[in-house]
Amino acid sequence: MRVIRPLRAAFEAAWRQRVAEPVADVDDGGGPSGDAVVDCAVYRDGVRRPGPRDPAAAIAQARRRGARGMFVWIGLFEPTESELAGVAEQFGLHPLAVEDAVHAHQRPKLERYDETLFMVLKTVRYVSHGELTSTSEVVETGEIMVFVGADFVITVRHGGHGALGALRRELEESPEQLAKGPASVLHGIADQVVDHYLDVAADVREDIDEVESAVFADTRGDASQVGRIYQLKRELLELKRAVTPLDRPLQQLSETPIGVVHPEIRSYFRDVADHLNRVSDQVNGYDALIDSILQANLAQVQATQNEDMRKITAWAAIIAVPTMVCGVYGMNFRYMPELEWRFGYPLVLTVIATASWLIHRGFRRNGWL
Repeated sequence: MRVIRPLRAAFEAAWRQRVAEPVADVDDGGGPSGDAVVDCAVYRDGVRRPGPRDPAAAIAQARRRGARGMFVWIGLFEPTESELAGVAEQFGLHPLAVEDAVHAHQRPKLERYDETLFMVLKTVRYVSHGELTSTSEVVETGEIMVFVGADFVITVRHGGHGALGALRRELEESPEQLAKGPASVLHGIADQVVDHYLDVAADVREDIDEVESAVFADTRGDASQVGRIYQLKRELLELKRAVTPLDRPLQQLSETPIGVVHPEIRSYFRDVADHLNRVSDQVNGYDALIDSILQANLAQVQATQNEDMRKITAWAAIIAVPTMVCGVYGMNFRYMPELEWRFGYPLVLTVIATASWLIHRGFRRNGWL
């Protein structure tokens, strides 16, 4: 904490300079001066109190004697360790959770530190592309970390997507929902993230359909399709890593009584968990479908190779007849049958042609040629 105190002073000084500036839209990423803070507001009974303020003044207003139904929502975008240190001390955030929020690259999870919740959610975005190749990026991921206390909620966002500006405005238009406390913000974020999962899953399905059509349109099998299928499977794995681990945290929020989560909010989390299960089923189905497409493509390629090998073997058998006959008559023996006969040469050619034709006809009947 000795290192955090001077950082806190610097942080608060920066906020005092920012008080007179307009609040940045969260959709723009960082704040107007390039800092990590994109918005800070105090809500009372679900209604935003007017005027920008620094975190210290905001939490002081929310915690003043006699204040009820008030909480602070601070939005941060990719903060550095020093930028988050002042907020961490002001709100008593656990050092381990702060470290996770700064460095990101965490699995979706829910952790409790005394009376504070810390939740990590993976955001996803579908990357548009003209044609799926073996190097195409299909799914881009980011992260949102949420600290929830009795009178505050702090959101830390990483990645160029998953902005919360529109969500904040939507919640502010529903003060009765915000009046349920900071957990209502956590629910709104989780609901938005899972809805994006559904949208991305639908877009990924179009890529899967495209690859499936290409694979079965070419009955001879195209080995180049393997790279596209494998890349799509890898990108689907990114989506799966975001969706699957979130199931347990949502179950905890919907089933376990938690002090900072309003009882009515738990039913909303159950709805989000149902949507997540739907996405999870879709993703698992897509994964199995891609495996089937890959196996079908490999089977087509193998069948084509087997067909080519049969043709090569058939022609080798046909060529073996004249090779054998010519090999016998090419030996330098003085006494050989029909060697001095006038019709020996035409007879040998006739035998070669007849034998080759009979073998060719037999292979054609069996479908080898």
